[in-house]
Amino acid sequence: MQIDLTGKTALVTGSTEGIGYAIVRQLARAGADVVVNGRSEEKTANAAERLKGEGARGSVTAVAADLATAKGCDALFAKVPHVDILINNAGIFQPLDFFDADDEVWDRHWQVNVMSAVRLSRAYLPGMQKIDWGRVIFIASESGFNIPVEMIHYGVSKTADIAVARGLAKRMAGTGVTVNSVLPGPTLSEGVEAMLADERAKTGKPIEEVAADFVKKHRGSSIIQRAASVEEVANLVTYLASPLASATTGASMRVDGGLIDTL
Repeated sequence: MQIDLTGKTALVTGSTEGIGYAIVRQLARAGADVVVNGRSEEKTANAAERLKGEGARGSVTAVAADLATAKGCDALFAKVPHVDILINNAGIFQPLDFFDADDEVWDRHWQVNVMSAVRLSRAYLPGMQKIDWGRVIFIASESGFNIPVEMIHYGVSKTADIAVARGLAKRMAGTGVTVNSVLPGPTLSEGVEAMLADERAKTGKPIEEVAADFVKKHRGSSIIQRAASVEEVANLVTYLASPLASATTGASMRVDGGLIDTL
């Protein structure tokens, strides 16, 4: 099975590091012309330059924009008015007890995790429909089904992403445009490494072991009993973004290590 995205333009939001960077790198290696996005001009430009040296076969464009705002989404769309593949990856998470999470916390998660994807999907889907081909993928989370008690606000935002993706798939019925969500479980990204930094310093263990201990303690239903790598998530996303996945739409695709305990 070979995935060739030559001639396709792909935008991956929040792609300067972590899962987003792994996805944009995989798409670039498959031949897509890619758009790297982050909030910082410098960080976005640096990520794009790094990508060029890591096997990108198509063009690499850097567009910095804060997608937590309508203005930022509009600015991104103005600079890149058409994409064939939209990966709604931009997201935040913050472990915080429900009674300590005020309206600002909830609104920030909603704007970044949900509304950025809503706004960009609304902007780009008409162009995809016009040419009768496109891929929109929401990077949700297993937390959308398995709401984490330590960050209910985050879980709710990811449930919303899954629901929006399903609804948009129905809206695009009968076209060559597919819309899906991807549900990673605990994944060893820079954000998760930062969250586990104190435990790593305290134990002196390699970060992979610290992450595995976290999974076993806090996500005990995981079957793989470890954190996934960002590349493992990117592999599934790359397939869904390709012509090979033409009959998969409206799906919530799990790359959670078997964590969600359902058939």
